Amino acid sequence: MIGKMLCSTTLWLAGMAVLMFAAAGTLAWPQGWLFLALMAASGFAGGLWLARRDPGLLAERLASPLQRDQERSDKFFMILLMFVWVAWFVFMPIDAVRLRLSHLPLAVQVIGALLIVLATYAFYLTFRENSFAAPVVKIQKERGQTVVTTGPYRYVRHPMYAGGILFFFGTPMLLGSGYGLALTPLMLALLVIRIPIEERALREKLDGYADYAARVRYRLIPGVW
Repeated sequence: MIGKMLCSTTLWLAGMAVLMFAAAGTLAWPQGWLFLALMAASGFAGGLWLARRDPGLLAERLASPLQRDQERSDKFFMILLMFVWVAWFVFMPIDAVRLRLSHLPLAVQVIGALLIVLATYAFYLTFRENSFAAPVVKIQKERGQTVVTTGPYRYVRHPMYAGGILFFFGTPMLLGSGYGLALTPLMLALLVIRIPIEERALREKLDGYADYAARVRYRLIPGVW
């Protein structure tokens, strides 16, 4: 499992590096290297932590984004997400480095790095409480999935997506892409689209989720939505 995690994370980082630096047209891009360093630290450290604490969750996180028992609507969503994700990561270095269409001040870039760190912490809190936080929408009957109500789940029903908000703002800010930041609402819209897909499956197939949702009213941001 650890070997698979190390291989998968390395390939993922290499693919991201090729996309970003090929689009930038140069390797002399400190912000890009810092972003990859943050992703490497969270990927490897998080993977090793899960391998020790929760191998079952690590196996789920390493599985394919398209699975046999996955909700059909979620399969279409994951295809859309992968396309938009790649396009976004290619566009930002073109904007900020190759063509220099926009620029964000250094202070904003630093804040972006901090937001990514906070997002990583939100992901950690989610994984610590929820052993069923698979990347796809499905009910893990073989693992005895139950409703999780502890930790950040006491405040919002989707704490990992809440961390995703921080990540989607922090990434273009760190990379210095103003137009990439302007596209962040599109990335957030994808979260909003997926939440009803996930909640419909949970309400219909997971005992106790409807009662939990009635108690915890907010999906992403306490007091807002």
